Amino acid sequence: MKVVLAYSGGLDTSVQLRWLIDQYQAEVIAFTADVGQEEELDGLEDKARATGASKVYIEDLRAEFARDYVFPMIRAGAVYESGYLLGTSIARPLIAKRMVEIARANGADAIAHGATGKGNDQVRFEVTAYALEPDIRIIAPWREWAFKGRADLIAYARAHDIPVPVTAAKPYSMDRNLLHISFEGGVLEDPWQAPPEDMFVLSVNPEQAPDQPEEVTIDFAGGDAVAVNGEALEPLEIMRTLNRLGGRHGVGRVDLVENRYVGMKSRGVYETPGGTLLHRAREAVEQITLDREVLRLRATLVPEYARCVYNGFWFSPERTLLQAALDEAAAPVTGTARLKLYKGQAVVTGRRAPKSLYDPTLASFEKEEVYNQADATGFIKLNALRLRVRARAQG
Repeated sequence: MKVVLAYSGGLDTSVQLRWLIDQYQAEVIAFTADVGQEEELDGLEDKARATGASKVYIEDLRAEFARDYVFPMIRAGAVYESGYLLGTSIARPLIAKRMVEIARANGADAIAHGATGKGNDQVRFEVTAYALEPDIRIIAPWREWAFKGRADLIAYARAHDIPVPVTAAKPYSMDRNLLHISFEGGVLEDPWQAPPEDMFVLSVNPEQAPDQPEEVTIDFAGGDAVAVNGEALEPLEIMRTLNRLGGRHGVGRVDLVENRYVGMKSRGVYETPGGTLLHRAREAVEQITLDREVLRLRATLVPEYARCVYNGFWFSPERTLLQAALDEAAAPVTGTARLKLYKGQAVVTGRRAPKSLYDPTLASFEKEEVYNQADATGFIKLNALRLRVRARAQG
């Protein structure tokens, strides 16, 4: 039996690699996707081979992640529930897709992942895999093995000479990629407990951010960011640049309790500096470039699109349908937004567009020739007609 394992080199996936060999007598191919973790990858191949992997793939997927996953999602304006910009959710379909491709190329019988049986990631990985390879076999060790927790994993690792760190764990779990860092579990499971300040990685404490604000301009074409401060950049560099700018001013911290797809509520703390700047700036340009009714209809579709991403249905016909509609809506979103970054805030201070629908002569209180204010009388009466009829009937 041959298995492709999503491998990070940490305690869980190191134990899983050896466990798959022992439990299934499997040949294990380890796969590590670099989607912007900024983690040290030196020595990871040697570590995987020392644990028993027959082959190791370590791939830089950052450019593809930014271009083909993050940017389409931001173009669609996706936000889940109370402000989650879907950083973890959007990375999973790319990782799972590449696992399936590696399995095909190597004639593997199955893929395996380290997601627990309580979270959303198990759904995201497996739904993606089934969508791309309907008959693929999936092994989820956390749903099969007898280990109860970290102590059991450490004992297994020691017994099998698996090279893993055995220092005390951080009091929370962390997942990082190009779009964000998420923190869950441990001390954060108490929704009244404030997140520890030393937890944050991408952003400074807003209270300790520079005392002078900084302005940034972001140019958009068809809903996609194409330049920062006038410099044309590819999606990957736009994300890296905006992460640095936003993080320097403490922008993009979110603390919320969300509804997991599997049915439970979960408290998550997120750092999304670059994504927050992109989202705010795109909205600013959108405000002056989209027709009112298109904007209204688009707003009804965004929650459904966000649910598709959050629940793991990136490779689904409904997400494809919604993407086409939202891309069509985003087509006119070409222009520039200016943001002021200061003490955790990103405030829109200007927006402009070559084909802006904002006409200052119409919006002005001064006299102009197109809009006759007297016409408002009939407009109001017609819109109030049903209410007047109802009031008379209830008389």
